[in-house]
Amino acid sequence: MKENIELKENERIDDLEYKGLKIIQNKEGFCFGIDSILLSDFAKNIKKGAKVLDLGAGTGIIATLLCGKTELSEIIGIEVQEEVYEMAKRTIQLNHLENKFKLIQDNILNLNNYFEKNSFDVIVTNPPYKKKETGIQNEDIRRLISRHEIEANLEDFIKISKDMLKDKGEFYIVYRPERLVDLLSIMRKYKIEPKKIRFVYSNIHAVSKLVLVQGVKNGKPFLKLEPNLYIYDEKGNYTDEILKIYHKK
Repeated sequence: MKENIELKENERIDDLEYKGLKIIQNKEGFCFGIDSILLSDFAKNIKKGAKVLDLGAGTGIIATLLCGKTELSEIIGIEVQEEVYEMAKRTIQLNHLENKFKLIQDNILNLNNYFEKNSFDVIVTNPPYKKKETGIQNEDIRRLISRHEIEANLEDFIKISKDMLKDKGEFYIVYRPERLVDLLSIMRKYKIEPKKIRFVYSNIHAVSKLVLVQGVKNGKPFLKLEPNLYIYDEKGNYTDEILKIYHKK
């Protein structure tokens, strides 16, 4: 199949080692990380036939994996960067997912131009987690937009999620623990009630660098703390749970 997909300079095809799924990435640009893998696993129990929206689809990694892990009916990704959008479109073709996975190239702030309110059962997102003009400013504009709130901020992502989700629709996000208070307070502001939180650690001695959160639009207050997720064991090897998530166990 590789010979039928045009690859541009510095691009490669990576095998996701799950149901034959593959993804196109640019070695010089922004490649997906374990945060996207963990989010796709966190959201894998979405209901059969769900209509899903991926805010900030990037290379299409989350949507591609959810097409394999779930029985969703359709997932629509929106990505602001044209180059990344074009790469994700070819990933869709590479995996023959044209009937399930569709893309829009635009800013999430313009989603009301494409869909009526209350259109989706589920929203997944791995948004930029650094405030504009904070932290290390990457020279590569693709990485800068992916990691910093340049095109849209956290409140924008949650506000549009409130608009797009159906009543009792589910919201899944991977974010940084240092901004967890911001995340939870904004979710409640827009009537997306936090229901599950899971902290991710490199190992049992490390501080948490990622947090997975599920919310429900107009849900009743009740929060469950899921067991911590550890990436590496004491010997520096992947834990059994991470091996299962990567389908290596």
